[in-house]
Formats: sequence, C-alpha cells, structure tokens
Amino acid sequence: MFNIGDYVLNQKTGHLGKVIGYGHQIMNNVYTTTLKVLVDGAKNSQTKELVVEDIISEWTDYSPA
Repeated sequence: MFNIGDYVLNQKTGHLGKVIGYGHQIMNNVYTTTLKVLVDGAKNSQTKELVVEDIISEWTDYSPA
C-alpha cells in the first residue's frame, strides 16, 4: 500500500508523480482501490500538472537513483 506523499510510477503509462489520494472503481462487479496521483512528468509526455487515477496494481514505488 502506498502513503500520501509517496512517489510512484505507473508501469503501463509511464506517469511519474506523488500520491495525493485514493479512490475506487467497480470493475467486473469487484470493488477495486485506485490511486490519485499528481503527475510530475511522464515518459513521452509534455504534460506537467495532471491528476491521474488508476488501479493500485498498475503503480510501483519510485525511488530516484
């Protein structure tokens, strides 16, 4: 589980940002937890200030090396 303020990377879209909240979706009659992320930058994107929401399993911890 991620905490508010953690930096995460979306494995599918390449969005990188900070967790700002949680949400939910019902997919195939199953309640699924989502993350709301303020995107700092994304691979292949020029967008700077964007909030994205996706199922929690699509996100991974991000630690700059």
